[in-house]
Amino acid sequence: MPTYKIRGINVEFPFEAYDCQLVYMEKVIQSLQEKSNALLESPTGTGKTLCLLCATLAWRKSLGSFSTGRRAGATQSEGSSSQAESSNLPTIVYTSRTHSQIRQVVQELKRTVYRPKMVVLGSREQLCIHPDVSLLHGRTQTNACHSLCQKRTKRYCTHYSRVSEFVKNNPGLGDEPIDIEDLVNIGQNNGPCPYYMSRELHKVVDILFAPYNYLIDPNNRKSLTIEWENSILIFDEAHNLEGICADAASFDLPSALLTTCISEAQNCVDIAVTRRDESSDKSYNPDNFAILRALLLKLEKRIAEVPIESKEMGFTKPGEYIYELLEELNITHKTATMLLDTIEDAMVLLEEDAKSTDSQKTKGTVCRLESIGDMLKIIFKEGGNAHAKHYRVHVQEVEVNSHDTIKAKKSRIFSWWCFNPGVAMEEFAKKKVGSIVLTSGTLSPMDSFAEELKLKFPIRLENPHVISDNQLWAGIVQSGPSGHPFNSSYRNRDSAEYKLSLGNSIVNFARIVPDGLLVFFPSYYLLNLCIDYWKSTSGTSNSSTIWERICKHKLPVVEPRQSSLFPQAIDDYMAKLRDTSTNGAVFFAVCRGKVSEGLDFADQAGRAVIVTGIPFALWNDPKIRLKREFLDQQARSQRTGPKKCEVLTGDEWYSQQASRAVNQAVGRVIRHRHDHGAIIFCDERFATPHHQSQISRWIQPHTKCYAKFGDVVYTLTRFFRDAANNYPTKLKLTQIKESGVKSSLDKLDPDKFLKPLVDKLHSNESSILTEVKQGSISRLLGEILPANRSNLCSNIQQSSSLKFANNKVSEEKLIRRNELVDLTKDVLPAEEMYSQLTAPHFVKKRKLENVKHDLLQRCDKFCGAPVESMSQGKMSSVQGCSPLQVKSETSLQKRTSHIVSSGTQSGVSSCSTSGGGEKDGNSFLNQAKEKLSDGEYKEFVGFMKALKSKAMKIGQCLQSIIKLFSAPDRLLLRQRFKDYIPEKYRPLYEHYLEKTDDPALDL
Repeated sequence: MPTYKIRGINVEFPFEAYDCQLVYMEKVIQSLQEKSNALLESPTGTGKTLCLLCATLAWRKSLGSFSTGRRAGATQSEGSSSQAESSNLPTIVYTSRTHSQIRQVVQELKRTVYRPKMVVLGSREQLCIHPDVSLLHGRTQTNACHSLCQKRTKRYCTHYSRVSEFVKNNPGLGDEPIDIEDLVNIGQNNGPCPYYMSRELHKVVDILFAPYNYLIDPNNRKSLTIEWENSILIFDEAHNLEGICADAASFDLPSALLTTCISEAQNCVDIAVTRRDESSDKSYNPDNFAILRALLLKLEKRIAEVPIESKEMGFTKPGEYIYELLEELNITHKTATMLLDTIEDAMVLLEEDAKSTDSQKTKGTVCRLESIGDMLKIIFKEGGNAHAKHYRVHVQEVEVNSHDTIKAKKSRIFSWWCFNPGVAMEEFAKKKVGSIVLTSGTLSPMDSFAEELKLKFPIRLENPHVISDNQLWAGIVQSGPSGHPFNSSYRNRDSAEYKLSLGNSIVNFARIVPDGLLVFFPSYYLLNLCIDYWKSTSGTSNSSTIWERICKHKLPVVEPRQSSLFPQAIDDYMAKLRDTSTNGAVFFAVCRGKVSEGLDFADQAGRAVIVTGIPFALWNDPKIRLKREFLDQQARSQRTGPKKCEVLTGDEWYSQQASRAVNQAVGRVIRHRHDHGAIIFCDERFATPHHQSQISRWIQPHTKCYAKFGDVVYTLTRFFRDAANNYPTKLKLTQIKESGVKSSLDKLDPDKFLKPLVDKLHSNESSILTEVKQGSISRLLGEILPANRSNLCSNIQQSSSLKFANNKVSEEKLIRRNELVDLTKDVLPAEEMYSQLTAPHFVKKRKLENVKHDLLQRCDKFCGAPVESMSQGKMSSVQGCSPLQVKSETSLQKRTSHIVSSGTQSGVSSCSTSGGGEKDGNSFLNQAKEKLSDGEYKEFVGFMKALKSKAMKIGQCLQSIIKLFSAPDRLLLRQRFKDYIPEKYRPLYEHYLEKTDDPALDL
C-alpha cells in the first residue's frame, strides 16, 4: 500500500494517488495542523471521501494511538495509560446528509488500513428492534421509547436493560468498522438495544459518524457526550448546509397546529382535575395547564388580528417584533422558563393517559405542545435576544381545503425565519472546536457559501477532475434546430416556439445519446408545461407527436412530486434501461429534486445530462423576497461602515443559489475515473461570462459555446462514437445508488393490514399466468406511462415486425448505423451540411431471446395488444408491442405458453374466478399482478404499505389505488378491492368510487 509524506504526516493510501488527491489531502492536513476551517470542493469520482478519511486519520494517528479496546464507561484508573492518553486527544465527528451516505463512508473506511474506534449514530427508525416501537415514526416513536425505558413501567424494554452489560463485556466493539446494519444484527442476535448501544459507544470513540442534524440541532447536540474543544468537525456533502442551518434556527406555526395545542392543553386540564377528584393525585396542577391554554388562546387571537393588506406580501416585521408580541401575552424570558416546565409536564401527562386508556399496545402519542416548547427555546435562546436581528417575523394567509375544515375559515402561518445560517454555526466557534472542514462535489460559487455561514475559511480548494479531456463533452447550446434561441426565462418559457424547439432538440439528443439520459427542468411547472405540449404537437410534417418521437428512442420516466412514489420511479427507470428493445431511457426531472441530489447515475445509467434552464427560485416567494431584502440591508450597512468590506447582495445570492442547483444536477453524469458522458446546457444565458464563471471549476475547461445546433449534433455524435471505442463499458447495468432510496418493497409486511391477502404479497412471480387460458390479447397499446402517471399520460401506438427463422428470433439492429438524425424540417441553411449525419455506430446490436414464445412477453399486458399465434417459425402479425413492461430474460425462459386473454365482451372477465373465489386473496393478487405492470404492481403494494403504516393520508392512499384500477379492464378489481380493506374505511372508499364519473379517467 503506497505511503505518502504530506506536511510531515505519513498517509497510507489504498491506491496510487492522483495529483488532485494529493493536493486534497494536503489541504485537509493543513486545516487540521493549523486549526483552521477549510472549504474543499472535489468532483464526484475523485475519491474525495477516501482522501478525507486517510488524511484525517493519519493526522490523528500521529498524535497518539487509537482508542481500540477501550470500554465505554471505564474510568481512567481502570484503563491503561495509553487509553487515558487517547481520551484527551481530539475526537473526529464526521457528518453527512443522510444515513445512506454515512453507510457509504463506512464502506470507504473499510478500504483503508486505519482502524480507529468508531461508531455510527442513527435514528430510532433505523436502529430500534422493539417489536412495537420499531413500527412507529417520528416523535411518536421517540415518546414510546422513552416511556418503555422507564423502569417503573410494566412493559420495560428488555433490549434497553441489556445495553450496559453487553458494552462492558465487549470492549472491542467498534474497533472494526461497523455500520447501522451491523449494530442492528448485534442487537437482534444478542439482545441489547442498537440505538442506546451506539449512544454508549460514542463517548469513547476516535471518530463518530452521524447525520448533519446531530450537530446542527441544539437538542441533538446536547445529547452528545463529546469534548468539543479542539475536536474536528467534518461536513461531507455540505452543498446544502447553509439552508439546513437556517431551517434549524427557524420555525413555522400554522393555525391548525396552534388549535391542536390549545386542545391538548385543555385535555391536560381535564385529566389533572379528574385525577385530583378521583384519586387525590395532586402531582399535576390543572391551573398551570389552564394558564398555558389561556396564553395559547391569546396568541391565536393576536395572530388572527394581524393586518394583512396583501396576500402576496403578507405581514412582515423585524425579528425583534416577536418579543413585543409575546410580551403583550406576558411571555418573557422569565415566564418562558415556567411555560417550558408546564409543557414538559403536559407531555408526560398525555403519554401516561394514552397508555392507561389503551394498555394492550405500546402507543407513543405525538404531543403537539412539544412544538411550542421548541419554538420558545429558539426565541429565548440563552436568555438573550441579540440573535433576533438575523430574523424576520412573517404572517401569511394560506388556503385550506374545504374537506379539512367544517367552516370556511382563513388559515394563517406565523413564522420566525432566520436569514443568517451562521447563527447555528457560531455555536461551534463558542465551543472552541479545532477545525471545521466543509467538503462536497459542488460548493461553487464558494464566496457566497463562506459569507452565508459567517465563518472564516482561510483554506479553500476547487479541485479538477481525474478524467481525461475526451471523457467529457460539455456544451452550451444557444438555439434549437430551427434556430429559435433557448431561453427558459419567465417571458419566454410559455411560447410555443420555445417548447417546440426544446422538444425537437431532445428528440435528437435521445437518438444520439446511448443508454440513460437525464433532462433537468428549472421547475415542475415548466416540466409539466413542456411535456403536455409535446404530447399534443408534432412539430414536423410527420404525424407523430414530439413525445412519441422521444419515446421511439428512449422510454420515458418522469420524476414524481410525491417522495413516496420516487422509489417506484427509480425502479421503473432501471427496468427500462435494461430493456433490450430500445436505446435506453430518459428521466425527466427538476433541479433541486431528488434525482439531482445524491443519486449515483454511473456509466449507462447517465450518459448525458441536459439542463433546460437556470433554476431561479420564485421571485415573489415570501422567504426568497425577505432573504434578498435582508442581504441588501446588510450590504448597505457594512459598505457604509468603517471597514467597508465586500459583502454578498441579495441579487448575487439569488443568482448563486441557482448556479449551485445547476452544478448539483450536472454532477450526476461523471461518477468515477473511467466514466464518460456529456453535459448539455440548453439556455443561451449560460453563454454569458457571469454564468460561466459560476459553473463548477472542473467543468469550465471542457465547456464550449455553440451558436448552431448542427455543430452540437456533429460534435456530440463524434464524442460518443470515440468514447465507445476508447472507454467500452461493461454490459451489466449496475443499480443506481443513493441516497436513502430503497425499493418500495423493502421491509414490507402488508399482510398484517390486508388479512385476506396473507402469504401472497411476497409470492414468486411464476404464479401470475397459471390461472388464465391461452388466447389473444384484445387491444393496441394505448399509452406509455411515465412514473408519475397521475399527472401525465400519453397516446402512443407502436408497432414492430420481427422475422423468425427455424423458430429463432433473428438479431435486429434497433438503431441502425445509417439512421438519420431527427433534425426538424425548418433546419437553417447553415445546418444543412449536417442533415445526413448518422446516429452513432457504436450502439451495440440488441439480441432478442430465441425462445418460441418470447415475443408474447413483450406485449404490454396493461392494454393487451393483439398477437397472432406463432406457427411454422413465423409470426404473421404483431401489433402494439411495447418495451415498457419487458421481463428479464431468465423470467421469460421460465414462462409457459399461456398468455392473458381479454377477448371477452366485458373486457374484465379475466378478473373472475370460479366458485367462491371472488373474495380469495390469492386470486385477487394474481389478477392484480396480471393486469398491472411490474412498476404499477410495486406501486400498488407500496400504497398498501402506506395504508397500513399510515405514511400517507387514508383518503389519498385510497384515491391512488382507485387510479391504478381505473382502466376498463381493471374495473372489477377496483370494485373487489373494498372487500380487502378494514370495514371502517369502506364508506370512504365507496365515496371516492362514486366521485369517479369516468372510470378510465386518470384522476
